[in-house]
Amino acid sequence: MKNLFEQQNRRGMPLAEKIRPSGFEFFFGQEHLLGKDKPLHKMIDNDSLSSIILWGPAGTGKTTIARIIAAHTNSYFEEFSAVTSGVNDLRRVVREAKDRKDFHNQTTILFVDEIHRFNKSQQDGFLPHVEKGTLVIIGATTENPGFEINSALLSRSTVFELKKLSETDLAQIIHQALKDDKNGLGEKKLTIDNKALDFLIKVSDGDARKALNTLEMVANQTPAKSKISYKKINEAVSKKIPSLYKNGDEHYNLISAFIKSMRGSDPDAAIYWLARMIESGEDPKFIARRMIVFASEDIGNAAPMALVLALACFEAVERIGLPEARINLAQGVAYLACAPKSNASYLAISEALVDVQKEPLEEIPNHLKNATTKFAKESGLSKDYKYPHDFPNSYVDQDYLTPRLKEKKYYRPSKNGAELEISQRLKSLNSRKYN
Repeated sequence: MKNLFEQQNRRGMPLAEKIRPSGFEFFFGQEHLLGKDKPLHKMIDNDSLSSIILWGPAGTGKTTIARIIAAHTNSYFEEFSAVTSGVNDLRRVVREAKDRKDFHNQTTILFVDEIHRFNKSQQDGFLPHVEKGTLVIIGATTENPGFEINSALLSRSTVFELKKLSETDLAQIIHQALKDDKNGLGEKKLTIDNKALDFLIKVSDGDARKALNTLEMVANQTPAKSKISYKKINEAVSKKIPSLYKNGDEHYNLISAFIKSMRGSDPDAAIYWLARMIESGEDPKFIARRMIVFASEDIGNAAPMALVLALACFEAVERIGLPEARINLAQGVAYLACAPKSNASYLAISEALVDVQKEPLEEIPNHLKNATTKFAKESGLSKDYKYPHDFPNSYVDQDYLTPRLKEKKYYRPSKNGAELEISQRLKSLNSRKYN
């Protein structure tokens, strides 16, 4: 009866779960980790596993590798999800692991899926048991371990980075699912045409689970002994959404590529990365805020209208929202990317802040102080101040910094765009300082 129930339960599983391999034979991808002579393969073969972190995008084989380890180890293997399990579950696991170690001298391998969901103090709970050898941790995460995993736990673990699956890897996985009689779709004797296969691989974006879920959806609606066509795959995949981990590396990598493309004056690249962020569900106001910062940091007075346009773009996003605001964003991005560039304002405030933070604070010269009372005026405050508008060109040569700093130049305008004119004006007004 048990086998019958197991078969019935297995029939209800998603295809991706049913065909998950328990050995190396049908595991496709991650050759840099699981190739015959690679370190992780050797650790599994020799049953000499120490704590590891499996880091990589969704659908690249982290859980499958853990299951392969479970099939090859003499240790007790237990799965644990940081999403669905709480502190009491963790205490139970640790208590039972300690009993196995004490009474049977058996180590427990604990697979912690989405380990980054535990906060740093919860991750601390593993440390003493890892150090004593009671637990061996296999952590799976889509987030950068350097940011999300406790440094003490990280120092006691080996990090293995999984790569996005290649098109060849996904093709092998899809074909294996179609011909697997026992766990896959083999009984239906389906085939898939090349155009459909290529499209399915592209929309899956290196994610085996996404590919298999789409394949299963189409297969369930396709008669036995038929060919899966491009049209059927296209109908199943109404919209491709590139992977974006909002609090992880992909989020920061996309915004980094976006900013660097604008800084590099490549409007086509900047608009492509903008489209990627929009399609991925990024908050358009976050994008617009970064554009405002960029307008001052990377363009500045080389094109003073850049900041005005970036602010207007943010207001348009706030008032209109997507999808129409994508046009406002595109206009703003194109302008910022094509505008002349200068980081003079950014460098100026950065250098001034260093002086303020590290040097002795300067006394404000008396002629620059505010004389609002009779006593202040009698004390000589503001006495020798020269009002620039009383002089030709509204300029008079006087010191606005202390003697120690009066020759200091924080703002050094570039020769790009409007800053060339600014530079020439400063030289004409104060040739002593700006020449």
